[in-house]
Amino acid sequence: MYNDIITDVHFKNEFKLNKVIEDGIMSKILVVEDDEKIIRILKIQLEHQQFDITIEKDGIEAMNNVDKNRDVYDLIILDLGLPGMSGNKLCKNIRKISETPIIVLSARNSVEEKVELLQNGAGDYITKPFNPLEVIARVKTQLRRYQKYNNPTKKQFFPKSEYDIRGLIINKDTHKCFLFGKEISLTPIEFSILWYLCEHQGKVVSTEELFENIWKEKYLDNNNTVMAHIGRLREKLNEPAKNPKFIKTVWGVGYEIE
Repeated sequence: MYNDIITDVHFKNEFKLNKVIEDGIMSKILVVEDDEKIIRILKIQLEHQQFDITIEKDGIEAMNNVDKNRDVYDLIILDLGLPGMSGNKLCKNIRKISETPIIVLSARNSVEEKVELLQNGAGDYITKPFNPLEVIARVKTQLRRYQKYNNPTKKQFFPKSEYDIRGLIINKDTHKCFLFGKEISLTPIEFSILWYLCEHQGKVVSTEELFENIWKEKYLDNNNTVMAHIGRLREKLNEPAKNPKFIKTVWGVGYEIE
């Protein structure tokens, strides 16, 4: 299963999330894991987001690392089944010296264990096998929360990952779209167009701008590609031909989501 996930992460570039770095500051993440396959998955996905990753495979060595670098890491991801020191004990010991957020990975899924880990200082708990996109979403949530409440002087910017516009929900982390609670199946191009329009909500986006940002090619006059995709998007959103609720046409200019 993990091999399939690795392949998916490598080649489906449209599912990548963009990590925006402000003032040259990059979040540093310590990954404590001894399974090489999982290390590879996390390393690929996190580095694609431009996070600075350090790997430790032993609980004692990880504890020494954190002790020596108490103000270095912005987040710690650790597995429970570690050599040297259990992940549970490691979590508890880290919390004694650091407020750095911790995400725990484990194949075990008992409520009692989750409660114990949360009481010992973990900020989140992810059950194996996991979806890498879910891990990234949870990483971003923990970092955002930590920066807001614990370290406001360290400037970082996290791009918005979800829009909710009058019952239309689109999430870039999960690459899913819902209309009034019902999931809509979109092609990667359709998703990108809808995301771009939501990202520029309230602004009229020209056909040329849409084409060049989605297809990454120079726009030529009389190109009906964008119009055709907008038409298919409207069908999937059950938009009426007149007075569409979401994607409005501004004649002679482009498209807008108000």
